[in-house]
Amino acid sequence: MNQKSKTRPRGPRPTLPGAPKEPPPDIASMIRVDHAGEFGALRIYEGQLAVLRGNPRNSESVTAIRHMAAQEQEHFDAFDRMVKERGVRPTALEPVWRVAGFALGAATALLGEKAAMACTVAVEDVIDEHYSAQIEQLGNTDPELKEAVVKFHADECAHRDEAIAHGAREAPAYPLLSAAIRFSCRIAIGLSERI
Repeated sequence: MNQKSKTRPRGPRPTLPGAPKEPPPDIASMIRVDHAGEFGALRIYEGQLAVLRGNPRNSESVTAIRHMAAQEQEHFDAFDRMVKERGVRPTALEPVWRVAGFALGAATALLGEKAAMACTVAVEDVIDEHYSAQIEQLGNTDPELKEAVVKFHADECAHRDEAIAHGAREAPAYPLLSAAIRFSCRIAIGLSERI
């Protein structure tokens, strides 16, 4: 065996001209997880709408969910652009979040409008913590990302308030349902940051 091939140093791969450079690992991780989270939120709302939109009694909730989903689409589009422009590797777990998000949305909607809104409150509680920590961690290091996170954080908190106004806390077994969803969201965030 050729001695040179055994001892060849392994350094960073050369970057092709014009290819985006991946940002520092902590920034790439933030963009990756936020991109995944907004994708998951879209799937949750899609699952809820699939169940709720056929019943005229749910019209107020359906209108609220459509409004929240439209904002989540704006958030996703912004992070999707950052993923592409900055050369960030998206999460490999997207197929899992595609199914899990829709299933969570549909399952909570099957429990009723208030349970669907309870899902939103639980998710947004975790996102409030998550985005608050990112805002603090970013400081002045990445103004574009920080501006997006600050704006989206405000939207997410407004979603939580709207869901509370639609009776989220009156959902059956609210404390248990909320705790289970918050726990699942924290696991999803931890996995999406890395994988």
